This record gives sequence, structure tokens and C-alpha cells, in this order.
Amino acid sequence: MRFSAKAHYACVAMVELAYNYGTRTPVQVKGIGETHGISKRFLTHILLQLKQSGLVESTRGYTGGYVLSRPPSEITLADVVSVIDQSLPQPASLAAIHSTSAVQAVSQCLQDVQASVQERLAEITLADLVKQTQPISELSFQI
Repeated sequence: MRFSAKAHYACVAMVELAYNYGTRTPVQVKGIGETHGISKRFLTHILLQLKQSGLVESTRGYTGGYVLSRPPSEITLADVVSVIDQSLPQPASLAAIHSTSAVQAVSQCLQDVQASVQERLAEITLADLVKQTQPISELSFQI
């Protein structure tokens, strides 16, 4: 299963916004771009798409930037990827070949894999990814 670079960059940007969610301080495109090596122009286009979908909000001005419109625990990777890639890539059309039992079995298998990927993306929230970015020393353990 392949995702576009644009979807990958969108997920990275959303994790950055999720990491800063508690502060409600807008995160600037320049900072995200420099940290992760993403073109500012490309990232701006991505964030505008995410804004149009309602996943992020923007503030103009010198101290402006982007913030999540909802808590990170309420935004999944499926939400982000579906905005950028519109839908997950579909298996190649098999219309040119005969509909044999082998073709049907392969088609069903690919559809099942596609559904599994979508389900998994829907299970992973931005909050989950923020937890994974924190060094072990920053995590608090309780017994």
C-alpha cells in the first residue's frame, strides 16, 4: 500500500500541530518546514487543504500560524489521509481480463487488504503519534 508524499507530509505536519495543541499557540509553516525538511510552499498548500476540510484553523499575522480545530485524540490518520489523497489507492482495474475464479479471489483479497488499511488508519489518532514521538525519559510511569 502506497501513500502520496503529500499525505505523508500532511500527517507529519498534523503531528507537529498535535504536539503543540495544549498551548493553543499557532505553529508557523516555516518552523514545521525547517524542522522536517518540507518545502514551505508545498506545506502551505497542504495546510490550506486541511483548513478547508476543517481539521485545522489558521491565524494571520506575524505570530500567526496553524492549530488543530479539535483535540488530537479526535483526529485520526484516516481523517488526514482522506483529505489529502481523497481516498486510498484502489487496486488496478481488472476489466481487461476474464473474470475467472483466480481473478475474483485476487480482487477480493486486495479489497480486504484495502479495508484493513483503512480500519487501521481510523484507529490511530494524532494523540497516539505524539506519545510515540516523546523520548522514554519524558514519559511518566505509574505502578
